[in-house]
Amino acid sequence: KTVLQHLLARHPGRAALTATVFTTHFPEDLGCEFAIDAAERLPAGVATLDAAKVAYACPSDKPGRYAGVPPAVIERIHRERGFDATYVKADGARMRWIKAPEDDEPMLPDACTTIIAVVSARAIGEPLDSRVAHRIDRISALTGLAEGRRIEPMHVARIIVHPDGLARARDGRRFVPLINMVDDDARAALAREVAEIALDLEPSLERVVLASLKDRGNPLVT
Repeated sequence: KTVLQHLLARHPGRAALTATVFTTHFPEDLGCEFAIDAAERLPAGVATLDAAKVAYACPSDKPGRYAGVPPAVIERIHRERGFDATYVKADGARMRWIKAPEDDEPMLPDACTTIIAVVSARAIGEPLDSRVAHRIDRISALTGLAEGRRIEPMHVARIIVHPDGLARARDGRRFVPLINMVDDDARAALAREVAEIALDLEPSLERVVLASLKDRGNPLVT
């Protein structure tokens, strides 16, 4: 969600932020107007907002969380409101640094054109356990890494490019892996190693982005 918030803030035109899955409440300083309502009322609610940038979601009984918006509703709002871009959080990692998706993840609108697959540089060098990783069994199946063993750059690169890993919903869409939390020189070296391995494993990759999203002024590392 932090990646998408950065993109929304920097978009020069009309843009929206939403989610198909549970997401935390939007920050008040996001620089846009908000619509939180039941899915069937959201199109009308967004239409009342007189702003170039909006964020919208469905209410939830979970404290501090919004519920996801059905993909078809997102596509309708995008079309009817003429947004240049709609940024959609379509998956989550339960606050862990690395994950592998289930068969029904991510939950993408059919019209999605670009996937940004996020993994944290802080996972590299850590043991594969529930403190660091979400869906450990699937990570092990994709990488051959046993639970409790050290996560190496090769393992992260495999999760990025594996057709059942972060690239599983690629299907002709633009696919941009992003390694976040590249917050110092040591993390930068490890993240660059992951990126180079991923680019070797999958020559069709256009790029791998390294970022430090805690730096709101200049989050791009390379």
